[in-house]
Amino acid sequence: MSKNDKNQSQIRKGKKKIKITFFINLIFSITEFVFGFIFNSVSIMSDAIHDLGDSISIGFAWFFQGYSEKRKDERYTFGYERFSLLGALITSVVLISGSLLMIYRSSPRLFEPQPVNYNGMFWLSIVAIIFNGYAAWILSKGSSKNENMLNLHMLEDVLGWIGVLVVSILMNFTEAYRLDPILSILIALYILYKTLPEFFSTMKILLNGSPENVDVEKVADSINNIPDVKALSHLHIWSLDGEENALIVTVLIDSTKAKKIQKIKEEISEIAHEFDVKKHITIEVAVSTDELEKGYSHST
Repeated sequence: MSKNDKNQSQIRKGKKKIKITFFINLIFSITEFVFGFIFNSVSIMSDAIHDLGDSISIGFAWFFQGYSEKRKDERYTFGYERFSLLGALITSVVLISGSLLMIYRSSPRLFEPQPVNYNGMFWLSIVAIIFNGYAAWILSKGSSKNENMLNLHMLEDVLGWIGVLVVSILMNFTEAYRLDPILSILIALYILYKTLPEFFSTMKILLNGSPENVDVEKVADSINNIPDVKALSHLHIWSLDGEENALIVTVLIDSTKAKKIQKIKEEISEIAHEFDVKKHITIEVAVSTDELEKGYSHST
């Protein structure tokens, strides 16, 4: 199987996982609305709204993951892989907004705790842990940023429902209703701690920032250390989708080395491969003149 076929296979598998997660979340959010009404539980109804928001964002992620399968064309010459990042970005925004909403809704209950139907919470939390745990498990095997962000979605729900389970058990023996908002705030803070770095990482990719795993200065030094390279200019390294990187560079050589252009390009390609840039590599070689050297330097 070629590398391109392998990537396409991974995208299809990722799309299928997101599809399963979407229906699990949508069905369960509807279930929460029903049982929240039956139990007269505001906290379950609030979580149902949160899960419905999750479903909407997962639906976007599903759409964008499928759209990213399209092959490159004259409109998007790099391909459509980056569209999957839009799903990851929307998902992270929903997660951050949902966590802030959880903190906002839970804070008043620290001072005015309210009784809840802990028996209904107990049984619903067990079912929720099973469904959301299954969704988190299948997404944990993914490799794309989209799947990683959705895995955080499911992890948030699993942790939340484990908290509901523990609180419902404790409230069966004591009327410490204040435990519910305390746990909700702690979970929300944890999710913010996990999600904010992913959000900024996704934004960096969309803004063509250099990849986290590539040291641009070392790449420049390695290229400058090639014996026949006098200087370099316009070195740009960025990530297409969080997994595949691209590089563009222009190097200056002496006019007496013009016959070595192909060899120089091969050496630069080898350096790019060492720094995890393997596919999209563009190298321009310029032959030195006094005027041309003014625009070049031994830096990026």
